Amino acid sequence: MTSAAPQRIRPWHGILVATALPLRSDLSVDFTSYAQHVRWLIDSGSDGVVPNGSLGEYQTLSDEERSRVVHTAVEAAGDGDRVMVGVAAYGSTESRRWAEQAAEAGAGSVLLLPPNAYRADERSVRAHYAEVAKAGLPVVAYNNPYDTKVDLTPALLAQLYADGSIVAVKEFSGDVRRAYEIAELAPELDLLAGADDVLLELALAGAVGWIAGYPNALPAACAELYHAAVAGDLATARPLYRALHPLLRWDSKTEFIQAIKLSMDLAGRPGGPVRPPRQPLTAEQDAMVRAATEKALAEGHK
Repeated sequence: MTSAAPQRIRPWHGILVATALPLRSDLSVDFTSYAQHVRWLIDSGSDGVVPNGSLGEYQTLSDEERSRVVHTAVEAAGDGDRVMVGVAAYGSTESRRWAEQAAEAGAGSVLLLPPNAYRADERSVRAHYAEVAKAGLPVVAYNNPYDTKVDLTPALLAQLYADGSIVAVKEFSGDVRRAYEIAELAPELDLLAGADDVLLELALAGAVGWIAGYPNALPAACAELYHAAVAGDLATARPLYRALHPLLRWDSKTEFIQAIKLSMDLAGRPGGPVRPPRQPLTAEQDAMVRAATEKALAEGHK
């Protein structure tokens, strides 16, 4: 059973963990461990989960696996509003199909990257989000200009909000100055911290949620950090942020999946290997993540 929590008017608020997907040694998905992990995250202070995001290695999943991940997450969460499904795809029609599947499974919202098969212009971006919004679920835009080569600037986000296509943005650019411009251009558009290592800065700038990676390994400590940050309790947030930052910054690195899964393994959670073409961490990277994780655990951050 999952712990009861007050119903949120906007289910994309709060801590939503971009779930890592436990894999067995043969690289098959361990759905039983995944269900247990989703329940554990919610019982440990997270408000919800984001399956089939980049951390969930959705690009390497078959259609059947990707669909089963969503159904597993919704069932394990016990409340579809707790689940924001990643619906990124190369084509708008395919993304809409995944959004419709998420709605049928009972999810409360979806997370959508811009078109990323090419460097899309503003007209294409607007059409893409409008198409997926037709599925009927609230759409959270995901701005990751590094990997997609498409930048959802504050002005473009304001236009997408005015179009009625999005309700919030997961902001991963790392430029915290954008928070203030977004608030000026689209005051009702909800800002969600999209990178672990700028959480405190974006929370102080008005973020109302955090789509997070490291709670997969340290959910209680991350929940404490988030709540202190959004409350402006710097006496609590700043030293905790400093203690966790050697790990949080891995969320913005190319090897973020491997790093978070290693931390999960060390914390006694089901992480496991990654699917190709991703490779294991180098010996140097492994040592850095291992040392930072063991230090955090030894200091009681779990």
